[in-house]
Amino acid sequence: MSKGSVFGGKAHGLRLERMSASPRFLEGVFKNTAPVGPGLKAGTAFSTLGEFLLGGKNKNRTPPAPLPFESPLATWARPVDTGLRATWLGHSTVLLELDGMRVLTDPVWGERISPWAFAGPKRFHPVPVSLAQLPPLDAVIVSHDHYDHLDHPTILELARTSVPFYTSLGVGAHLEAWGVPPERITELDWWESATLPRGELRITAAPSQHFSGRGLGDRNRTLWSSFVIESPRRKVFFSGDTGLTPEYGDIRQRLGPFDLVMLEVGAYHPAWGDIHLGPENALKALELLGGGAFLPVHWGTFDLALHAWDDPAETLVRLGEAQRVRLVMPKLGVPVEPSRVEGVDPWWRLVGARQSERSPVAVDPAG
Repeated sequence: MSKGSVFGGKAHGLRLERMSASPRFLEGVFKNTAPVGPGLKAGTAFSTLGEFLLGGKNKNRTPPAPLPFESPLATWARPVDTGLRATWLGHSTVLLELDGMRVLTDPVWGERISPWAFAGPKRFHPVPVSLAQLPPLDAVIVSHDHYDHLDHPTILELARTSVPFYTSLGVGAHLEAWGVPPERITELDWWESATLPRGELRITAAPSQHFSGRGLGDRNRTLWSSFVIESPRRKVFFSGDTGLTPEYGDIRQRLGPFDLVMLEVGAYHPAWGDIHLGPENALKALELLGGGAFLPVHWGTFDLALHAWDDPAETLVRLGEAQRVRLVMPKLGVPVEPSRVEGVDPWWRLVGARQSERSPVAVDPAG
């Protein structure tokens, strides 16, 4: 595999030795705590394929126009009064500001999440800012090595900066192959922590329930993780990709409570087993984690499932209102301080053809 290949690098030497020492690394691959298959549930392949080919009930898998967004630059230039601000930039990419430190999660600026520039899921909207417009970063977190979380062209650009990377075991081989110096890469097993050089931010890898791989023959050769980011006054949970797992209760006990919880809600299907949450299970995960302001991620950017593009948001708003969840659902590029958010403005309905069929929503932030 050549240096710079979109498929990344392969672990060897000390990196492989460290991976092999993990209790999750069994028979040459990483495994979830519970036995979970990454494919379709038994007996669902035929019906799921038919739904995919025929469109099923949900043919509105991509929005009829680019999603609206705003530039965060003016707000980023102002201090954060509450000590915590988050800017959703699309999919699972969020710029977090915690007590003066800036952390970027799963940065994806590429046009397609695919090994090929000419094929694969294409983004619904431009990223609200260019990589060059980002403020100085203190850390980049990469949860796992799938294309919609570990983006080759984005890493090539970030490799030219001085920002350190924090990721799951084995993923550092990809980063190093793409030009990130090894001294800027910290790989963590679940429950391991690292403190940034300035000592003001602590990053901890935690369990998730998913899988990994970028090409043929490398399934589950690297680990997948959720992450907890902790500053002196604030604490944030980031799910990466995951299915519902009781380990979220352990995360609450060992690392909670959280000021902000970021959970994936898109790209789900009943036939996909237990490797993605979806809105309903995200709310169950939120409860296991002990609650907190909830910023949904992993939706509204790429066509990765069979549901309508806005189904995760609509389902979450409906269920969240009934359960009195403190939803934080800003328009793309709009920085928000979670403790100051009151209700949800369903901005995505301005794009959907079904706008006239829906009434405004105001979700009570109490609860």
